[in-house]
Amino acid sequence: MPHTPLPPRHRANARSMRKVMTTAELKLWNELRAHRLMGLGFRRQFPIAGYIVDFACPQKKLVVEVDGSQHGEADAVAGDEARTARLEKDGWTVLRLWNNDVIRDIDNVCQHIVIVTGLGSPSE
Repeated sequence: MPHTPLPPRHRANARSMRKVMTTAELKLWNELRAHRLMGLGFRRQFPIAGYIVDFACPQKKLVVEVDGSQHGEADAVAGDEARTARLEKDGWTVLRLWNNDVIRDIDNVCQHIVIVTGLGSPSE
């Protein structure tokens, strides 16, 4: 899949962000990495359309964002909506998760991701 052109500083920023993941991001990454979740390949801190998304599954065109409470503030909500719209314009599905949900209920978070990808159903 061809990448959207990316300024070198964005690529460097993505690389450095991989080294300082939040607790919730690290917990989810441990479930997603190395095709551990239903064989899906995820990338972390992945550059797409001028943004660096938390996690992306290029095979399913799925973006998973793990958000803290600051994303509930008005300015952040507007920014997140614009970001989501831009990613969706390129055909990506954006799934937003709260840090607390990832930390407290990783099994259901993973099940939800599988359902969104179309590989599972709520009855499984």
